[in-house]
Amino acid sequence: MKNESNIKTLFASLKGDKTIWAVVALIAVFSFIPVYTASSNLAYLNGGNGSTFTYLIKHFGLVFIGFLLMYATHKIPYRYFSGLSAILLPFVIILLIFTLLQGHTAGGANASRWIQVPIVGMGFQTSTFAAVVLLVYVARYLAKIKDKSVTFKQSLFPLWLPVFLVIGLIFPANFSTAALLFSLTMLLCFLGGYPIKYISIVVGTALVFALLFGLTAKAFPDLFPNRVDTWVNRVENFSDGEDAEEQYQVQKAKIAIASGGITGKGIGKSVQRNFLPQSSSDFIYAIIIEEMGLIGGFGVIICYLIILGRIAIMVTKSQNEFAQLLVIAVGLPFVFQAFINMGVAVQVFPVTGQTLPLISSGGTSIWMTCISIGILQSVKANRDEEELKKRFQELGDDAENPLEIMSEAI
Repeated sequence: MKNESNIKTLFASLKGDKTIWAVVALIAVFSFIPVYTASSNLAYLNGGNGSTFTYLIKHFGLVFIGFLLMYATHKIPYRYFSGLSAILLPFVIILLIFTLLQGHTAGGANASRWIQVPIVGMGFQTSTFAAVVLLVYVARYLAKIKDKSVTFKQSLFPLWLPVFLVIGLIFPANFSTAALLFSLTMLLCFLGGYPIKYISIVVGTALVFALLFGLTAKAFPDLFPNRVDTWVNRVENFSDGEDAEEQYQVQKAKIAIASGGITGKGIGKSVQRNFLPQSSSDFIYAIIIEEMGLIGGFGVIICYLIILGRIAIMVTKSQNEFAQLLVIAVGLPFVFQAFINMGVAVQVFPVTGQTLPLISSGGTSIWMTCISIGILQSVKANRDEEELKKRFQELGDDAENPLEIMSEAI
């Protein structure tokens, strides 16, 4: 009885959109299956004994911490994230500079994308954290200038300087994240009512910069980290299919998808997990279809579409401009990243290195996704509280049963 009471108390303390809570929990629980079955190749390469149980435990720990972060974040009033983004932005820039200057490789991996957390000894991808902070900051600025006439010159330092600094520091080592972050920033500015002619100037400038950077990287490869060669080759070889390593991954993913059929081979019966280098992260969607078929693949898509639908409803019902833009800023990246990951598996996009949110193994991505969802729930919780107060004010002394009104609002 006591345990049941504690569970009821926990669920009662969850504010925000109940549908999002349910779908996110479903995705997280589901993730243990593909992570466990897809980690065999990783376990063999790193451990030598083929055991995937260690990776399952690690994934459980990361998801558990992520949900603690989500719960804590959704308890913070959403308006606080406006000031917090401005405070964290300088720290993010310093962190990105430190990450970029670490060197070319560390332990065989690209060190200009990660930092090692002291004591814990685990990697932290700073670009993922920077993306959340930057988008919230942009939402903050757009909300402040709403219904004001702002020139490009006036927004150059408070808006575009931080945007280009953050994206510019991510760009050399992580092109896909930089491109996605830039696209989302432009979309956020468009939806936030920023003048289209100024957005066009920014897009044109960014394209020229990217072109010059790419040409310089090809002409003087020693000036930039090894990662530049990787993303330049990915873009160049996407259409001609000449890169053997990239084609190997894509071909194995396509074989996995084709062999899955309607119902799949069965959980734990994937063959391509033993050949795909990133079977538990970048290409986990291919393993899901191989084992669970198109039914499992469409099930995952439906989950993300439900969240997208709830985000759209949340935007239309948000109480002010900042709340609307904040929902877009932290909600759309979650869904966009999911469909980019799935698009890579079916060769709609070149290989990007983007994980499948809440399903792929990995720490930073899971945690930042959980924090973003927590912010979404904070916005919804605040709106529910405002509506509840409004109903009490409208009823006044005529309110016969306040508890019934509260239960209806929840």
